[in-house]
Amino acid sequence: MSREATKRYETIKHLGEGQFANVYKAKDKETGDFVAIKKIKLGSRAEAKDGINRTALREIKLLQEIHHDNIIGLRDVIGSRTNIQLVFDFMETDLEHVVKDRDIILMPPHIKNMAMQTLLGLEFLHAHWILHRDLKPNNLLMNSAGRIKLADFGLARFFGSPNKVYTHQVVTRWYRAPELIWGARAYGTGVDMWAIGCIIAELLLRVPLFPGESDLDQLVKIGNVLGTPCVEDWPAMMNLPDYIEMKEQQGINLRHVFTAAGDDLIDLLLGCFHYDPLKRFTASEALQCPYFSNEPLCCLDEELPLPARAIGGPQMKRRRLRDDSPPRLNL
Repeated sequence: MSREATKRYETIKHLGEGQFANVYKAKDKETGDFVAIKKIKLGSRAEAKDGINRTALREIKLLQEIHHDNIIGLRDVIGSRTNIQLVFDFMETDLEHVVKDRDIILMPPHIKNMAMQTLLGLEFLHAHWILHRDLKPNNLLMNSAGRIKLADFGLARFFGSPNKVYTHQVVTRWYRAPELIWGARAYGTGVDMWAIGCIIAELLLRVPLFPGESDLDQLVKIGNVLGTPCVEDWPAMMNLPDYIEMKEQQGINLRHVFTAAGDDLIDLLLGCFHYDPLKRFTASEALQCPYFSNEPLCCLDEELPLPARAIGGPQMKRRRLRDDSPPRLNL
């Protein structure tokens, strides 16, 4: 990009810094839109190729090829000798901040909307043969209009080749499917759908469902809730590279965990939490679940609550939703 292109964006403030990048809020002088600029330091990783780390290259390649209302938009790429700047849609907050904000009461129509928007974005990705591989609440961004967008495609991969093998060291542990913990190198959309189940559960409980402190502890936490898998239900599990036999656990009826959830929502969660990834719901199957067509229907995007930090003041007031009390944790 030319030097003139960098003058198009007026930096407003620094939003955060990671090991390999800084993020800024800026204004596009041509459109008047706010944007987020991710400035990546060049040559900062051992696997850097041609001065640009591979994570950045992957994110650029994927986002330049896909466009959907529920996927973060890459608006511009600006390169220089010292850094590369990715210009994204500006999003005020993410679902992690929503979950942690105790001033926010998440009603069933809110949760249904958040789940539907997330699944619509994921359905589009999978239809284009892309695995996200790092779905979690803070990678689900939300703007002031209540639009949710999947973000952070640094671990995303194309899938579908029968002989293709992948690393199993993907997905943040609390949202990682059992086959990944047991070392699967060949996997598909099931890894994203397991993470979706974890995210919906977290929206209900306001805490992570499986907060493991190690891979072994993660399996124990999963078994505490779902019970240990048996070979009859998942014949391929014993062939996974890092499979170890677990102490038998009976698990808990999910209706006792999510006490305010209806049977239709429990069925959706169970579809995401099949141990055998081949039996898990696809995103399209999940969207066809009765949960999304049953009352109460999901709210409008603009009715979703925003944390106070996202709007620079007291909790934004939305039109009151009539429904039951929000779900509570009962483990």
